[in-house]
Amino acid sequence: MSQEIIVAAMYKFVDLPDYKDLQSPLLTLCQEQGIKGTLLLAREGLNGTVAGSRQGIDVLQQFLREDGRFENMSYKESWAEDKLPFHRMRVRLKKEIVTMGQPNVNAHNAGTYVKPKDWNALISDPDVVLIDTRNDYEIDIGTFKGAINPNTVAFRDFPEWVEHQKQDGVLAPNPDGSPKKVAMFCTGGIRCEKSTAFMKTQGFDEVYHLQGGILKYLEDMPEQDSLWQGQCFVFDERISVGHGLVPGDYIQCHACRHPLTPEETQSPHYVRGESCPYCWGSHTEEQLQRYRQRQLQVDLAAERHEDHIGADMTTITEERRQQKIAAKEKAREAAKKSQK
Repeated sequence: MSQEIIVAAMYKFVDLPDYKDLQSPLLTLCQEQGIKGTLLLAREGLNGTVAGSRQGIDVLQQFLREDGRFENMSYKESWAEDKLPFHRMRVRLKKEIVTMGQPNVNAHNAGTYVKPKDWNALISDPDVVLIDTRNDYEIDIGTFKGAINPNTVAFRDFPEWVEHQKQDGVLAPNPDGSPKKVAMFCTGGIRCEKSTAFMKTQGFDEVYHLQGGILKYLEDMPEQDSLWQGQCFVFDERISVGHGLVPGDYIQCHACRHPLTPEETQSPHYVRGESCPYCWGSHTEEQLQRYRQRQLQVDLAAERHEDHIGADMTTITEERRQQKIAAKEKAREAAKKSQK
């Protein structure tokens, strides 16, 4: 029987003026313990997901516990089958541990936590606006019943969406002028800590978020009582998990990173490593050549029984975001021409 692989997701918003000094010791420890994944460090705290043996993850936990600032850190474990779901270990220095483009928003002023057992009652209230703060490709494969999709490509697009919705959208004031009551959720909780704090700066007094995120809900809530529909996207090679955190059957397009069902891989627009039904026709020839070269490297590595270290997810997400922005601009220009 193969050794159990623990996947540990963790974060904490805490003032870390010496965050740069933590990079090297954390990286060294993880490498010594055979841990792979990514940890982000910023002045506002720590965030990341890593995977390793039970012993290795315990050593990392002990290292963090010895620094009193990480006491009561949000921490969630699941598991991976067969092999590590990450190819390398990185400890990166950032301006924000979750990039919203709002480094001055104080996440310590976040909204009210709601435990998974109380979540169903809250989101069943017709006066509550339920917002999925994740990105569009995550929401495509699963979300809570009745949740609003902001159609964001990256988390930093969220403040702009809120600004528009405050005017005449779903976040416009109630008829009596009072602000809407808002409930928000994300994968593990970190995006909601920041987004609910941001919402409070925008005048929303009653803001709630799911404690522990979707992953904690799927772990705790019996499937027969669940209001979750579909799978939950995760940022590792499992791609998705369902109730009980059981890995799903999605794969991922290596060109745009959109999760795909087995049926979608039968589409004529799916070319392994190059395109899928969601991104077909949106890539330049230069990009396609790069994707083909990458797939060739993946295949060669597989023949050698080695793991191929792929492109940085941040780079791919930003590229995809820029493609969508360009597509929107093109649509706006076309609409203007049609009106003339």
